[in-house]
Amino acid sequence: MHSRLVRPLLLLCASFAMAGNAFADQVQVAVAANFTAPMQAIASAFEKDTGHSVQASYGATGQFYAQISNGAPFEVFLSADDSTPAKLEQEGLSVKGSRFTYTIGTLVLWSPKQGFVDDQGAVLKKGEFKHLSIANPKAAPYGLAATQTLAKLGLSDALKGKIVEGQNITQALQFVSTGNAELGFVALSQVYKDGQITSGSAWMVPETMYEPIRQDALILKKGEANPAAKALVEYLRGPKAAEIIKAYGYKL
Repeated sequence: MHSRLVRPLLLLCASFAMAGNAFADQVQVAVAANFTAPMQAIASAFEKDTGHSVQASYGATGQFYAQISNGAPFEVFLSADDSTPAKLEQEGLSVKGSRFTYTIGTLVLWSPKQGFVDDQGAVLKKGEFKHLSIANPKAAPYGLAATQTLAKLGLSDALKGKIVEGQNITQALQFVSTGNAELGFVALSQVYKDGQITSGSAWMVPETMYEPIRQDALILKKGEANPAAKALVEYLRGPKAAEIIKAYGYKL
């Protein structure tokens, strides 16, 4: 092809490429550790459907609160509770009117061993184990729910010496998965998919044992002008996200 024609064609191709990305933005998201698996699936679908990209970080809600308060560049926050987003809202660190409950979590006592955990949680009263894993109750709402459950059962003192704490719910699960604890309180979503426990044995902790784990999301001030932040929050409230969320055992 003649060189005089090549340059205009290359410029034309470049302009089309730029136009295709003109409306695509990236959003920085802080995600509660319990919501890791569903968020990865939602982010993948969101990117495919909208062209926007998601840069997600996963961790403990309390730690994210501290980071956001200290100026971390997160634009959307998916918390493991409703009190932390409410606090951020009160402190003027979020976009007004953007907060909503994206899911309600479920606490489960789980062991990778088949038959180790019974469906009534009686294994806790028997105490025939060395270590019980929970997430840090000061930083992770699922950890707080675990301590509330033990208090309801009257086992707080009896099991105090057997508890090992993970920094977040992901680490609490790792302690059990790796055998450092025989069983642990984790988020149902971590061991559940499409209507069943994926492995091992589990006790679905009755909702009367702990305060409801209402998980709120909001757009943070740093994401106020980012179209991808608004688009992600809208997507979270849509039917595709709902289908994924339910598949991991969450309630809406």
